[in-house]
Amino acid sequence: VEVEARSLPMELSEKRGVENNGFVQNEAFEDKETDTSSQEEMPKTCSVDVEPAAVEETVLKPYAGMPKEVLLQFSSQARYRVTREILFWLIIAGSVALVCATVAIIALSPKCLDWWQASPVYQIYPRSFKDSNMDGNGDLKGIQEKLDHITYLNIKTIWITSFFKSPLKDLGYGAEDFYDIDPIFGSMRDFENLIAAIHEKGLKVIMDLIPNHTSDKHQWFQLSRNRTGKYTDYYIWQDCTQAAGSVIPPNNWVSVLGNSSWQFDDVRKQCYFHQFGKEQPDLNFRSLAVQQEMQDIIKFWLGKGVDGFSFGAVKFLLEATHLRDEPPVNKSQNGVIITAYSQLYHDYTTTQVGLHDIIRGFRHTINQFSTEPGRYRFMGTDDDEKEDIEATMMYYGTTFIQEADFPFNFNLINMKNLSGNSIFEAVDLWMKNMPAGKWPNWAVGSPNAARISTRIGKEYVNVMNMLLLTLPGTPVTYYGEEIGMENIVSDNVSEEHVNSGPVTLPEKSPMQWDGEVNAGFTEGNSSWLPVNSDYQSVNVEIQSTWSNSTLSLYRALTLLRNNELPMNRGWMCHIWSDSDVFVYVRELDGLDRVFMMVLNFGQESTIDLKAIVPDLPSEAVIRLSTHFSNAGEVVNTKLIKTEMGEGLVLEYKTAKPVHTMAAFQGKCFVAEKACYSKALDLLYVNC
Repeated sequence: VEVEARSLPMELSEKRGVENNGFVQNEAFEDKETDTSSQEEMPKTCSVDVEPAAVEETVLKPYAGMPKEVLLQFSSQARYRVTREILFWLIIAGSVALVCATVAIIALSPKCLDWWQASPVYQIYPRSFKDSNMDGNGDLKGIQEKLDHITYLNIKTIWITSFFKSPLKDLGYGAEDFYDIDPIFGSMRDFENLIAAIHEKGLKVIMDLIPNHTSDKHQWFQLSRNRTGKYTDYYIWQDCTQAAGSVIPPNNWVSVLGNSSWQFDDVRKQCYFHQFGKEQPDLNFRSLAVQQEMQDIIKFWLGKGVDGFSFGAVKFLLEATHLRDEPPVNKSQNGVIITAYSQLYHDYTTTQVGLHDIIRGFRHTINQFSTEPGRYRFMGTDDDEKEDIEATMMYYGTTFIQEADFPFNFNLINMKNLSGNSIFEAVDLWMKNMPAGKWPNWAVGSPNAARISTRIGKEYVNVMNMLLLTLPGTPVTYYGEEIGMENIVSDNVSEEHVNSGPVTLPEKSPMQWDGEVNAGFTEGNSSWLPVNSDYQSVNVEIQSTWSNSTLSLYRALTLLRNNELPMNRGWMCHIWSDSDVFVYVRELDGLDRVFMMVLNFGQESTIDLKAIVPDLPSEAVIRLSTHFSNAGEVVNTKLIKTEMGEGLVLEYKTAKPVHTMAAFQGKCFVAEKACYSKALDLLYVNC
């Protein structure tokens, strides 16, 4: 055996074996386990017979776990080096292309609609919305209980009218304390809980703020009438004379409510100025201290979490210091005692030089709270200039200096008569005068105007809501208009209901939630104002079960507006208007789907739209109708019939939108222009 073992290396060597040193024993191990004689006799190498071809193949093939030296031999070969370089440059090129595409998309993408643009606004008069404690008055907890109704309407913005602590002489608009909640509405904790609940549901809230005046119960006024420190000039005081037991005012200025706007104060022995009731003295906004007080009030409520303000009565903030008489409308009345507000031109008591500087100051303060991403704070001005559209548009600010996001638009409320032409004129007046790049808004109801049903008739409620929710811009809905509520009979409203002077409140009746006693507004024995007698058929609960109800149509319209790009940011083109109908389209560049509204505000009508727009398709589908059963029907565009108060939303496809047609240049408007790319399924601006 020993001979054979010794002869084995010789045989392997002769067979051209390959020497393998992979199993050399550890010297320390050898010292311990073997003796010297046997170690000398142990072979230190072992030769194995391997074919040369097999050796060559083993050396040339890479294998997993190869050491660095072997790896470098392969990586330097051309076939691996070229592949590696190609992959490297492809990754670099792909990364650069991805970055460039991202930058291009960001640069070309239009500005996203902000929250105050994307959703309709739901205006709540808190005393009439929902009573939570059975005292007959709506309150903040009641609003919180009914937030699901807001989301049910597909609305995300709530506008709550004034709830400051107040004697309620002018329904809460003369604040006794700008930093507190009137007890009739609840507590500051209730307000904080309401804000938290609103934001938890993804909603936003706007609040009213009337900076022009306070209540005569306000601490500032009490200090001012006693000439205490800086408060001495917080209000507008002037000497006035007394003769034969009557006060002779400094001039002929008349309050909005009638009679002289000057009231003698027995404590200070001077007259103070009031644009509204004598219980609401005007603040002196020429005082920097007063301006700072208002800035602090704005900061306080923004700190509480409100998302924006509607500033009311701002055109009254300043008066001329020269105190000249205002010119009478009828010049023959010169020297005659004037008692009606409409009898004077209010050149010295409204929209004075410096007014917009104050409003810009409000904007600047609000912007300080808009720096946080997703927390833009809205600012609106609630001033109805009526005949002076240019004065209204000034509240938008300029290209470089921002004021309000928009002044609230009451053109559709102020119409003196209803027709297709009058609707067109109201819409056109705003759109043609609105500064470029600004955002429109519309309202068909408010706390200071009769409800739609009462103002123009029940038969027009649905078509007015259809108009409101299909025009470009932000629609504002006054609570109850979504179910077609009417004014209560004025005879049912008396002094006892308002705890003040003889004020009628027919448009502020309690919200009609169901057919139970007091329409579900309160579980108490009575409500602060009577509930309308039609509450058993006109209420939220019953209309939510009817597919053809005013409420169901309202929800369908808000869904359409929210989900269809042409509706929320596309072009609006006027097609036709006459004594009966108003017709317009909503379309978006790059999108072949167009919506055409045919709204009847008069008598039964038949119109040939194909003759007006020759490129119009011969047929269109009724997407929505005030008569629900007509939805989905196909109509001939040469013969569109509408009944009195009927509204149609027609849908069709075309490769030639109206806003590109020469015949309609000057009849089309767009606020936030955007174009649609079908290939990329995204919006872009340079189109």
